[in-house]
Amino acid sequence: MKLIEAKDYQDMSRKAADIIIDQVKKKPNSVLGLATGGTMIGTYAALVDDYKQNGTSYQQVKTVNLDEYIGLAPEHPNSYHYYMSDHLFNHIDIPKSQTYLPNGLAKDIEAECQRYENLLEQIGGIDLQLLGIGQNGHIGFNEPGTSFESTTHVVELALSTRQANSRFFNRFEEVPTHAITMGIATIMKSKKILLLASGKKKAHIISQLFAGKVTTEIPASILNTHPNVIVIADQEALSLLSPEKRKVYT
Repeated sequence: MKLIEAKDYQDMSRKAADIIIDQVKKKPNSVLGLATGGTMIGTYAALVDDYKQNGTSYQQVKTVNLDEYIGLAPEHPNSYHYYMSDHLFNHIDIPKSQTYLPNGLAKDIEAECQRYENLLEQIGGIDLQLLGIGQNGHIGFNEPGTSFESTTHVVELALSTRQANSRFFNRFEEVPTHAITMGIATIMKSKKILLLASGKKKAHIISQLFAGKVTTEIPASILNTHPNVIVIADQEALSLLSPEKRKVYT
């Protein structure tokens, strides 16, 4: 893994956007794996600003999202379909027909998981996958204990994950209990992975990630075995990582 240190959330977001923009410019028909959540909002805002100011085109880009809640319609304000349109797709020139997310309302959820897995293969795999990291080490919605061999599947969300996401809902009871997520093996097929972390709440898990021990109890730890991972973390997220450890990865 390579570590890029950022001063704060805004700096992290800008650095992440620059890497994505560089990817799109070098390969205009890139397949981008996208993520949701509070960590990503600044990055998408920076991409939109760049599009408005510099005209970086996404006409040939395809995007695939990590996950979607089961039971939420695409137009539901807390669905990830809605999130992506609101924060990115509605503000750049990407054709909506080239943006893909799992269907959380599919009648046959298991068949939907297989359809999505097949789709990823059909479009040639992911060139650059954007990831956040949960406080318990989850990537996508792959909670602790998830097999490293998992492909796109249904997951029951951990209580800590539902609590973290409850700020987007009126009441905790409204937070869905299940989701469709790309599996860890699916994520690991990505040619390049960009993981973002910001804030003191992520400091402990980032220190564990860079400890290097690979265990299913910390799903993100598998990234230590991927040949092309960049971690961008701000100073608060790096506050438990020693200067010596930082030097090893920068």
